[in-house]
Amino acid sequence: MPSLFDDDQPVANAADGPPARTPLAERMRPRTLDEIVGQSALLAPGRPLREAIDADVLQSIILWGPPGTGKTTLARVIADTTKARFIAYSAVMSGIKEIKAVMAEAEETRRRLGRRTMLFVDEIHRFNKAQQDAFLPRVEAGDLVLVGATTENPSFEVNAALLSRSKVFVLQQLDEAAIAEILQRAWRDPERGLGLETPPHAVTLADDAAAAVARYASGDARVALNALELIGGYASRRGVATVDAALVAELLEKRALLYDKSGEEHFNIISALHKSLRNSDPDAALYWLARMLEAGEDPMYVARRLVRFASEDIGLADPQALPLAVAASQATHQLGMPEANTALAQVTVYLATAPKSNAVYAAYGSAARDATEDVAEPVPTHLRNAPTRLMKSLGYGKGYQYAHDAVDAITGMDCLPERLQGRQYYQPTGRGFEKTLGDRLSRWAELKRSRKSDTRPTNEPE
Repeated sequence: MPSLFDDDQPVANAADGPPARTPLAERMRPRTLDEIVGQSALLAPGRPLREAIDADVLQSIILWGPPGTGKTTLARVIADTTKARFIAYSAVMSGIKEIKAVMAEAEETRRRLGRRTMLFVDEIHRFNKAQQDAFLPRVEAGDLVLVGATTENPSFEVNAALLSRSKVFVLQQLDEAAIAEILQRAWRDPERGLGLETPPHAVTLADDAAAAVARYASGDARVALNALELIGGYASRRGVATVDAALVAELLEKRALLYDKSGEEHFNIISALHKSLRNSDPDAALYWLARMLEAGEDPMYVARRLVRFASEDIGLADPQALPLAVAASQATHQLGMPEANTALAQVTVYLATAPKSNAVYAAYGSAARDATEDVAEPVPTHLRNAPTRLMKSLGYGKGYQYAHDAVDAITGMDCLPERLQGRQYYQPTGRGFEKTLGDRLSRWAELKRSRKSDTRPTNEPE
């Protein structure tokens, strides 16, 4: 299989005319560690990864980061500097047969020539467990140095055995300043870039325009350079003297949002929404809601999470929270997007500004632990129905007290199994409606204690 880095297309100057050229993002790919922008925490002189690359003593590593942050570029730089035999594969296009062939060649190269094989696997999270396990023998034997790249959390997507034999390096999402620097470099570069500041057809890229493209790209240098290539071509054809933010807004209608409905960012953003709601921050909650909806998230997924939040984090502190969340879910189902966005925004603001309580959530958790971990106590006989003579003769229903016959409909009867009597699972907070509930339950507890001795049975229905 050919390397990911094979490129037999000629690199042409912006003035070369009609023949197809290598895309700008590929032409501007950094060729040295010093050209890589935005990853100084990993690659600045003196940093462990930089020293390992410079000294050609790199061990197996996993490069984890969002798209367009330089994972493949870093692998290419390693390929250019290492003395090891370098092979590159894409996990999307490779299978177990190719991997086994590489393993055999790596062992032979080490045995015969004393050279290590360095294998770069792009999107390593796409390999299944069997494919990832195939690397282990050769990594352990020292025949193979693995360089894996992934946009997904290695903790979940890379086998524990392989992960324990590799060092994970996290590449950070590029900030706007880093992307703006990359854009200005590509705009001016007459050899690999657009060369659009070169007379006689000089076009200036204003700082606010570079910042606008950087915002549009959401931290992805590849997206930014693709957008810049579009803008540069338009400016050249139309004879534009200066590209400003207004022109960028006209050409790039919608910002590219980093989002994967089944990946890391999906879980990061829903977590941010939930925690912003819990912290009673409606502005942050609306922002994270918009990030999900505008990136194409299933609105019903969002609606379900809001229903869950209403019962988990608000509960009876505001009994209207759950009905409103359910109503928003129904509205979302009926309307779909984009009309459902306001219904979801409405309930998001309501939930964020409602009093908070996890008392019901905690109460159920405690009850569930007793129900599943303790001995399953039989239902007390006085709580059992007795529709037949046999059941009555066995004591079913004996001692039952009909609540409606008591003042305030409260009796002194215990309703928990004997071993669990006295348990208080639900402990309301003093916030919102739960303050009322707390006062009510305290009053009832006094009544129950005072009526414990009153065990007169009744024959009323349950």
